[in-house]
Amino acid sequence: MAFSSFSAFVDTLDRAGELKRVSIPVATELEITEWADREMKAPGGGKALLFEKPTVNGVVSSIPLAINTLGSKKRMAMSLGLENIEQLAEEMRLLVKAKPPTSLKSAWKLAMQGLSLLNAKPKHVSDGPCKEVVHRFDGAPTLSDLPTLLDLPILKCWPQDGGRFITFPCVHTKDPDTGERNLGMYRMQVYDDRTTGMHWQVHKVGARHGKRYYERGEAMPVAVTLGGDPAHIFSATAPLPDGLDEILFSGFIRKKSVELIKCETVPLEVPADADVVLEGWVKPGEMRAEGPFGDHTGFYTPVDDYPVFHISAITHRKKPVYPCTIVGIPPMEDFYMGTASVRIFLPVFQMNFPEIVDIALPAEGTFHNLVFVSIRKQYAWQAYKIMHGLWGMGQMMFAKYIVVVDDDCDVHNTSDVLFRMCANTDPQRDTTFIKNPADALDHGPTIACLGTHMGIDATKKLASEGYTRTWPEMLKMDAGVKARVEELMRKL
Repeated sequence: MAFSSFSAFVDTLDRAGELKRVSIPVATELEITEWADREMKAPGGGKALLFEKPTVNGVVSSIPLAINTLGSKKRMAMSLGLENIEQLAEEMRLLVKAKPPTSLKSAWKLAMQGLSLLNAKPKHVSDGPCKEVVHRFDGAPTLSDLPTLLDLPILKCWPQDGGRFITFPCVHTKDPDTGERNLGMYRMQVYDDRTTGMHWQVHKVGARHGKRYYERGEAMPVAVTLGGDPAHIFSATAPLPDGLDEILFSGFIRKKSVELIKCETVPLEVPADADVVLEGWVKPGEMRAEGPFGDHTGFYTPVDDYPVFHISAITHRKKPVYPCTIVGIPPMEDFYMGTASVRIFLPVFQMNFPEIVDIALPAEGTFHNLVFVSIRKQYAWQAYKIMHGLWGMGQMMFAKYIVVVDDDCDVHNTSDVLFRMCANTDPQRDTTFIKNPADALDHGPTIACLGTHMGIDATKKLASEGYTRTWPEMLKMDAGVKARVEELMRKL
């Protein structure tokens, strides 16, 4: 299912009882954060919130603000047009395991996969909803007196933040050499009515594209979309293999081609269904202090220099919705987005490591700090193969702790994993340390972007691993006894 706009998604949440409408004025300075944080920490992620009268410096904005729209398992699935995230995970599993058909049924499945991929190819259109209102800052004619950035309901999230931050921006860039698109999500601090920071860290594809423009001495065209189909937001954050087009993936998710439209002032294309589009340029070598920012680590990340984004045009729908999120001490909305990513891309991990049964990123680990992995152990030291393999895959390189357990352990039950970790390990024997790139936002390492990572083998030990004792059996009640007692308890 594809959504024609972000407001269409919000209306769907409303009909499903997943939305709270807030009709009173609430300040974008801190108050919306406090309200949303309480909702995000409610059981199951609470409800999505639509602030119909967000205020900016005491003035009510004409643009409603939506937050926590992806902040539960149900809403995350709904955003992708699914009943359950496992549906998309199964499609991914079929894709990575595609083989020549051996029956009519398997041929039909393969044909459907091919049709899904064909439908994913983006289409080019000459007009779209995101161009209903156009304002250019380059002297060209405009279609409306559009508000500037200062009039949009952009949040100041936490008390010590350096300013207002756009927190759900889909940032579109292109490699100047290959023309390959990238869609990423990098927070943007608002400096004034036409200038923001662009927080792409050194490991990000956007930064790599920027480096190529800088080497050529050219300004880098950038477009930022807000809203539209929520599939775009998920695609911008998904851990796709390098070089895989996020726009193509978005079309695959929504079972419908993404319609792309040319920007007004930069040589880029963006989804025509976007609610708001910011167009502009990043100049070679221009850096500006950005931050502090209350981050997903649960701490403020300090001031640092990042590229500057100069806006040359703003276009939007006549009635846009401003989507945003906040990050901080977990659980937050991003936990559900990260969990969905792991579920959907688990088949890709399993394609590389068939012994992997499941993977979990506990909320307490704030994405990169803690990874639980269960495996079907077949030979000595296999857990270490998995640790080092994962540390070599994309953003898994940032995983500070990886705990490997046996396949009978539920990695989504943190208590179960910690029990195995405490019971099955000898700390000196079962831990390993490596040096690896660290998340730029991680304040723990002494040197920025370089840290020590720790792997813990909590699997049962084999004789071939030098274990000379007899590994004990874990306590487990007979199934027949459990069934009889359950029947007795029902009679009470």
